Amino acid sequence: MILIIDFGSQYNQLIARRVRERHVYCEIEPPGISIDAVKALAPEGIILSGGPASIYSKGAPRVNKGIFELGIPILGICYGLQYMVDSLGGKVIGSKKREYGFAELNINNQTGIFAGVSPKTQCWMSHGDSIGELPEGFVATASTDNTLVAAAQNAPRRFYGLQFHPEVAHTKEGKKILANFLFDVCRCEKSWSMKSFIEHAVDDIRAQVGKEKVILGLSGGVDSSVAAVLLNKAIGHQLTCVFVDNGVLRAGEAARVIEMFKKILKINLRFARAGKIFLNKLKSVTDPERKRKIIGRTFIDIFDKEARKIKGVKFLAQGTLYPDLIESRSAFGGPSAVIKSHHNVGGLPKTMKLKLIEPLKHLFKDEVRLLGKELGLPDDVIWRQPFPGPGLAIRIIGEVTAQRLNVLRKADTILLEEIRAANLYYELWQSFTILLPLKSVGIMGDQRTYENIVAIRAVTSDDAMTADWARLPQELLARVSNRIINEVRGINRVVYDISSKPPSTIEWE
Repeated sequence: MILIIDFGSQYNQLIARRVRERHVYCEIEPPGISIDAVKALAPEGIILSGGPASIYSKGAPRVNKGIFELGIPILGICYGLQYMVDSLGGKVIGSKKREYGFAELNINNQTGIFAGVSPKTQCWMSHGDSIGELPEGFVATASTDNTLVAAAQNAPRRFYGLQFHPEVAHTKEGKKILANFLFDVCRCEKSWSMKSFIEHAVDDIRAQVGKEKVILGLSGGVDSSVAAVLLNKAIGHQLTCVFVDNGVLRAGEAARVIEMFKKILKINLRFARAGKIFLNKLKSVTDPERKRKIIGRTFIDIFDKEARKIKGVKFLAQGTLYPDLIESRSAFGGPSAVIKSHHNVGGLPKTMKLKLIEPLKHLFKDEVRLLGKELGLPDDVIWRQPFPGPGLAIRIIGEVTAQRLNVLRKADTILLEEIRAANLYYELWQSFTILLPLKSVGIMGDQRTYENIVAIRAVTSDDAMTADWARLPQELLARVSNRIINEVRGINRVVYDISSKPPSTIEWE
């Protein structure tokens, strides 16, 4: 097990992914974690993450210096290195020239974490401050043209520091460097797998739930589906899944969910038809955050009513993942900015008398899919493209109405049909249509039209933290455009979104 101390870097979750890719379990904790808590976790190693602050800034995050006296190997990355240097008696200075982006790393000591790494290799820098003076017992092990101390180590104490980011793909041999720390320095074993996760998760769920009943919000997506099957494995008929038709689902979605979970998987399932309730509350609402919050509150209200119908329910389960937490708030005490809220993150209202259980909250999407496969879910569920909790409401820019939903559903169905026919569905992270609050002039049947515009969004990604727009074949785009304009009444123009994340988000709202 590796403990990652979160100093607020945008790459913190990527560090965790890189560790888990090597089949080593890790947990992320805020800088305020106590020494007793660290001892209780008993990590084989500690990674101090990067962060946006200067070590000398007021309020700069700091962890208890007692971690350096535990005899545990420590790797400091960027701010983490600077914190280590400052804590152990060295000096950090403001650089004359800040260093961001690619840099050539010159390694002068190919031992420890640099064992087997090329003496000259590409790395990714993102820092303002630099190391001015190393603490006693440390030696510099690498440099760049602009940074004299790009890496340092105190090998006897098993302390290592990097001014660059080994976790990002731009650092060519970053995975090797991290693997050296995990296996050569920390002596970790490759014991983290979805099979081992299931064993621990089942025990944890049973311990948390006891003999009480659990209600779970089932959307039919990967996250809630895997959570449902995992919970069912752990507690069986103590679980009741509730599928809420919120009126902003894709065509045929409700029927597919009922077929899969009630008839095939034989899981307790209740169906709540609530589309009219959601649409009434969304009437005249155009702000995306208001949409999300209205849908979230309404979702909770309906769950509360459904829970009251089931005697003895004490827990509400959700398929919350790491990225949900990251984008909704600074989940672990770092200074991350809120991008958008998620209706299934942030706890429950005080009026709701249910405790929250989130068995997937420390997993990434790719891990959830591996978990689903281990649990025996069919591929069409495991590899289903993500669909947002607020549904089509955030793919309709502006007011959500029954008529606009009908238009978008038809366009979305055509896109997915063509994506599947081209055998591209599983190669894309997401592919969907967006109805814009704009109209444009067109000509159909020799007559002037003034109708709606639909945008197509298709992206590739590993975990939704970053995404690139998909280079779909022009012939495919032409077919989709032609079909939508000809088959969906009310649309006379189709456009394609060619922006990546960042700076854009995957969803438009």
